[in-house]
Amino acid sequence: MNIEKERKFLVRNSTYKKYAKEQTRIVQGYISTDPERSVRIRIRDNRGYITIKGKTTGSSGISRPEWEKEIDPGEAGQLLGLCKPYLVEKIRYIVPAGQHIFEVDEFLGDNHGLIVAEIEIEHEDEGFEKPSWLGEEVSGVSRYYNAALSSHPYNLWK
Repeated sequence: MNIEKERKFLVRNSTYKKYAKEQTRIVQGYISTDPERSVRIRIRDNRGYITIKGKTTGSSGISRPEWEKEIDPGEAGQLLGLCKPYLVEKIRYIVPAGQHIFEVDEFLGDNHGLIVAEIEIEHEDEGFEKPSWLGEEVSGVSRYYNAALSSHPYNLWK
């Protein structure tokens, strides 16, 4: 099992799009959003995945155990029907910055208007280039977790 270490940021503007090397559409849902573990079903580029993520470790909210397995996309589609009420739909942009890659998620549907950038790092105190379009850090702020968006979407925050 891997330990995922990622930091999450809001995005100030859409200039990241001119640096994007690729984009993909993602639809995902959550079978479980228990605070101790989440179980996610995802379809990305016509490929299905099941992912289990554990509770974040430490106070930073940056590190947590993660296990992912590719599954049949038809079965993934059927499993989406068992998920929590709000599916999380987004366009993911892959944006290089220095020695790192940001995954910028532009949310659709019930989360339209929310744009979040994530960067995976090797260790929690690792430095990285911060592009001008990067906004406030929201690592560890649970309402920005995709699992939370599946129960309480962004458009209901107001």
